[in-house]
Amino acid sequence: MAHRKKIIAGNWKMNKTATEAKPIVQDILLELKDYDNCDIVLCPPFTALTAVSEALSSVQNIRLGAQNVHQAASGAYTGEISAAMLRDLYVRYVIIGHSERRQYCGETNEIIRQKTKTAIGGSLKPIVCIGETLTEREEDRWKAVLTTQLEEGLAGFTEEDLAEIVLAYEPVWAIGTGKTATPAQAQETHAYIRTELARLFGQSTADHMRIQYGGSVKADNAKELLNQPDIDGALVGGASLEARSFVGIIKNACGA
Repeated sequence: MAHRKKIIAGNWKMNKTATEAKPIVQDILLELKDYDNCDIVLCPPFTALTAVSEALSSVQNIRLGAQNVHQAASGAYTGEISAAMLRDLYVRYVIIGHSERRQYCGETNEIIRQKTKTAIGGSLKPIVCIGETLTEREEDRWKAVLTTQLEEGLAGFTEEDLAEIVLAYEPVWAIGTGKTATPAQAQETHAYIRTELARLFGQSTADHMRIQYGGSVKADNAKELLNQPDIDGALVGGASLEARSFVGIIKNACGA
């Protein structure tokens, strides 16, 4: 089995100004400046990218991520951000297809595929989100939903493209609700995703692709979740907005 280094990303969503971002990053650095047990990514809003980029400029172990990218390289797309603009700020990762963007911004699997392709072409590492709603879970349609998201969202990618991608499984019913999939539920779903990756793209791709869990991850449940064999990290929402809780998740999950 391939060794997959854990990756934990903090998604700040639409929270924290550039001024507010600086002390959080400074506090994280106090604890994790030389930490190498897992890959760490901070994803602030666009307006705080410069401040966080500057704060991280002296370290190599914590990477900067963005929360979205437009599928076009440039053009008349008012309010949008291109891959080149992100790279100019030393952004390395970008979240694509978060359930909130699927729900509120109408992003389809095809749009997500286009954005992922653009990100890879722009030297960004996509964190591609997939996941089912509560209704889809309760009606036992979650496997079909995830398969469709993988088939359509990653269609036409080469093995080299896929090597750049991190998947993030987020049960939509567990985001910001306080509900969390049990470790057994999360492992079952991650194992299913990996099986589908093998069917679609080959066993080597499936063995090497990292799959994060995202859904109310906290310091007290991170270790058990990330101890599951097919869970390779976490996409952390609310708990990443406070340095102590985010550091706690990382150290509990990956070792102090």
